[in-house]
Amino acid sequence: MLRNNRHGYGAVIIAFHWLMAVMVIALFGLGLYMVELTYYDAWYKGSLDLHKSLGMLLLSLWVLRITWRLLNTTPAELPGAKWEQMAAQIMHMALYAFMLLLMISGYLISSADGRAIAVFEVINIPALPWGIDNQEDIAGLVHQVLAWLLITLVSAHALAAIKHHIINKDNGLKRILKSV
Repeated sequence: MLRNNRHGYGAVIIAFHWLMAVMVIALFGLGLYMVELTYYDAWYKGSLDLHKSLGMLLLSLWVLRITWRLLNTTPAELPGAKWEQMAAQIMHMALYAFMLLLMISGYLISSADGRAIAVFEVINIPALPWGIDNQEDIAGLVHQVLAWLLITLVSAHALAAIKHHIINKDNGLKRILKSV
């Protein structure tokens, strides 16, 4: 089943979920690696180009995922107490918001010098026609803080799913592992 129904998620949203999860974790790891490199390291430019390209790909997936979510049925309420359901909704909104803000800050870092971002050397995402003083530094600090906040939220989200699966023995994790 491709689309969601009242009983669970469809294959499309499950694919978006896991692909984006892997990409967020990979981008975080690559980002940690990159900040340790010096300008003269052999993989300095390559890792930066890959990080930018993957970030733009993730942004595209984010837009597609939000669009797909808006055009589909949402499965019935998540299992758990009302406060857990509300916390899950807040967590999902925070994950979406932090991802978007993180990608915007990355774009602002990468385009601060007025040059386009080359995505896998296939397409160029143009820079804004204007900038602000110290844009790269300000956006860089925001990007770093948001990256740590996002990976913290991702970890909490994963731990909550595992808790529900192992302790509560509900179907929360199963719903995002296979389509119904």
